Amino acid sequence: MTNKVTILAIESSCDDTSAAVVQDGLMLSNVTAGQKVHEEFGGVVPELASRAHQLNILPVVDTALRRAGIDRSELSAIAFTRGPGLLGSLLVGTSFTKGMALSLGIPMVDVNHLQGHVMAHFVEPSETLKATVPSLQNATIRHPEYPFLCLLVSGGNSQIVRVEQTAGKHLPTMTIIGQTIDDAAGEAFDKCAKVMGLPYPGGPWVDKLAKEGDSKAFALAKPHLTGYDYSFSGLKTSFLYLIRDELKQNPDFIEQRKADLCASLQATVIDILLGKVKKAVQDTGICRVAVAGGVSANSGLRDALLDYGKRYRWDVFIPPFSFTTDNAAMIAQAGYLKYMDGDFCPIDAAPFAKTTI
Repeated sequence: MTNKVTILAIESSCDDTSAAVVQDGLMLSNVTAGQKVHEEFGGVVPELASRAHQLNILPVVDTALRRAGIDRSELSAIAFTRGPGLLGSLLVGTSFTKGMALSLGIPMVDVNHLQGHVMAHFVEPSETLKATVPSLQNATIRHPEYPFLCLLVSGGNSQIVRVEQTAGKHLPTMTIIGQTIDDAAGEAFDKCAKVMGLPYPGGPWVDKLAKEGDSKAFALAKPHLTGYDYSFSGLKTSFLYLIRDELKQNPDFIEQRKADLCASLQATVIDILLGKVKKAVQDTGICRVAVAGGVSANSGLRDALLDYGKRYRWDVFIPPFSFTTDNAAMIAQAGYLKYMDGDFCPIDAAPFAKTTI
């Protein structure tokens, strides 16, 4: 019998089925299966996503345990994403966790998906995991000290989170000080990309084409909100109107100016995001700034944040690419800390589609 704390984690909030194993704070494995089926529909189809999770979850969990060199009898607990996310997808992960936890007689630990993204900054990969994941090879992994500000940007969320250590607790306290009042940055990327006829998901395509374009080619709408809150609905509307008006004059406008459109869109989104972060840093005096969530994989945002760090003397933290999109390693990290706090989940817990940190 081992005294090591070994947690299996399961992530199934949207269209990625992922499992990871963490032992005494060291990440031993992180396995993710995507779902190509949604590409032809231009977005995630919830019913298809939940069905794919049912097919993927058993082999993904089995692979994660095997790569970690862990037998299920060694598990101390199972952590899982309880929400927010697509309810059908969450139900698959929740139900699987309940069945496995009951069969092994071990506790469950529920994790808030958004908190998981923030805690991705504290994942400590094993040497074996580093060797098998390209983005971890030769990567310098730095963990922020408390307190710090985290810009959490994804397809469904755009938030500025204040992260602070709580006395006697392993999991830090996270407080949202700013968030979108309508659409998220990732949603703006994907929907504008769809207007241009780019494949799903559109964000990576915008990032790729933006490198070839002029970021000052087109002026797009920016919101004028007080405080730290975001709004991207006006940006999407101005982008749509721009294309509508230009197509009247030139039917080939999108194809001829696609790179410039992507560059202008990306630059505007980044300017909106970091403008609020700059204000938050000035007002709070906290100069440690992290970024998390799927949009944190955007190369333009990464470069801009590093530039802001140099200009304003921020200590900037950017996670490896493999920990930006939905993955179980971040759930394992948050779950491990909650386990150490003795914060377990009842067997009758139900997943939730919407919530904040």
